[in-house]
Amino acid sequence: MSKVKIGRAADLEEGGTLTFQFTRNGKPTDGFLARFHGELVAYENRCRHLPLKLDYDDGRFFSRDGNHFLCQTHNAIYEPLTGLCVQGPCEGESLKSLKIEVIKGYIWLVLD
Repeated sequence: MSKVKIGRAADLEEGGTLTFQFTRNGKPTDGFLARFHGELVAYENRCRHLPLKLDYDDGRFFSRDGNHFLCQTHNAIYEPLTGLCVQGPCEGESLKSLKIEVIKGYIWLVLD
């Protein structure tokens, strides 16, 4: 098991997001971190409908009302705490969650 430092927990405010890259099976992989209702969540930045990023490299993941993640390409809507797609072409599928830990104020991605 290895860990990758993503950033400081205090720097991610409510409704904020942070993108990052990590290596999985020798391949660069995009991820994102968000704070929603006080909880930190992390997912692969890949829509479940087509293998595209949810954002357009602009770090915008939340819907206008701030209650869901939104795929900017085809408007799939995901619940932030579970990653479940609740509306759109991949309804019923879930984003791939990533394991994170907060240690001494820093957020770490935990890779198996």
